[in-house]
Amino acid sequence: MSESVPIQHRNGLTTGDFTEAEEPLRLFAAWFEEARRSEPADANAMTLATVDAEGLPNARMVLLKGFDEKGFVFYTNLDSQKGRELGRNSRAALVFHWKSLSRQVRLRGPLDRVTDAEADAYFATRPRLAQIGAWASKQSSPLESRMAFEKAVAFAMAKYAVGTVPRPPNWSGYRLNPLVIEFWHDRPYRLHDRIEFRRGRPGAPWRKTRLYP
Repeated sequence: MSESVPIQHRNGLTTGDFTEAEEPLRLFAAWFEEARRSEPADANAMTLATVDAEGLPNARMVLLKGFDEKGFVFYTNLDSQKGRELGRNSRAALVFHWKSLSRQVRLRGPLDRVTDAEADAYFATRPRLAQIGAWASKQSSPLESRMAFEKAVAFAMAKYAVGTVPRPPNWSGYRLNPLVIEFWHDRPYRLHDRIEFRRGRPGAPWRKTRLYP
């Protein structure tokens, strides 16, 4: 998770009391910019929660690779456990926790696959060895030994020794378009501030509610 790729967003930053914000994306952009300055590593790390075929919740850390009014983007092997789960149920939740700022943001909503052009463009920015790894790894599948994986990496390196490494067909991204965004800020004695933005469908106006901590 140490790979660093600049996050792109097109929203101005806001200042002042976050509970006065009337639009969540600008507030997220402000908090995220602060987190990038204060977090020691991976301010774009987020928990991705899904459910499996039996309805059992699953969670893991992934990296945010972009956000705008269309949603929040991450990339994965589509044959991985999370890829299979999202293929069956295209709804998920994200959680950011920035310990250095005592802040948390929770998001829930439906997901869509990014376009092939978007996936190609992002894949091209990855370090070459990360591109090779995307070909070599059968993500989430049983692995008989580390040596077997290293052999797969060596095979992929030989195959793509010259020229551009193409994006694997089973590697792409998802965009979560949130219907619920909650901002949480730590206060003394657990008297925290919580503000929730909610809408009925993507593109609809947001409704803001203050929540008990």
